[in-house]
Amino acid sequence: MQKNLFKKGITDGLAICIGYFSVSFAFGVFAVSNGLSVVEAVLISMTNLTSAGQLAAVPIICTGSGLIELALSQLVINSRYLFMSASLSQRLSSKMTVIQRLMVSFGNTDEIFAVAMSNGTQLEAQYMYGLILTPFLGWTIGTLAGAVAGNILPGIIVSALGVAIYGMLTAVVLPQIKKSKSMALCALIAIVLGCCFEYMPYLNGLPGGFAVIISAVAAALVMAAAAPVNVSEEGDICD
Repeated sequence: MQKNLFKKGITDGLAICIGYFSVSFAFGVFAVSNGLSVVEAVLISMTNLTSAGQLAAVPIICTGSGLIELALSQLVINSRYLFMSASLSQRLSSKMTVIQRLMVSFGNTDEIFAVAMSNGTQLEAQYMYGLILTPFLGWTIGTLAGAVAGNILPGIIVSALGVAIYGMLTAVVLPQIKKSKSMALCALIAIVLGCCFEYMPYLNGLPGGFAVIISAVAAALVMAAAAPVNVSEEGDICD
């Protein structure tokens, strides 16, 4: 029974694995083009599993910024996992131990969360292990392939591939912006603030990581006050 659950998890995670390979390939290229080694890039992917967080971390690491800046940027960017994990915990089998739950929480990405939540309640540990394993391998191997390619391919190609990860993040954000005027305005506020930190005197002296943190948090606070989200009885989010 447990073996069948593990196989089902692997099967359900295959599509995520394929998608992660392409995204992490771009991250591998981006990481080595910014000065990280192949080993460092792979270790980051093996221990984090967060595309946006990793993308934000690389410039902070490579410019020698402080650990506080790195930690705060990851806290802001990855805070959504706190809420996803709290939701997923209600679907996990009561038989799962604390250690097993911690292992599941490590691999609780956006896509894995979505697939797990669509598979009903009482999710067993073996199923979750299988669901996490294939995306984890795709993410890690993709990073390795991209990092190695980044050291071999001509510079102009590496630069072009490095832009791909920004395209991926844009593709994640745009559908939400199209659905919600509030989200579109929130993104616009964050962009304006980011430009201020980049080009305005005095403000442009702030480290990039802190600029991202302040822009994101300020935009979110403004929109939370101006246009709070309404949740219907069915649990749908309404603009």
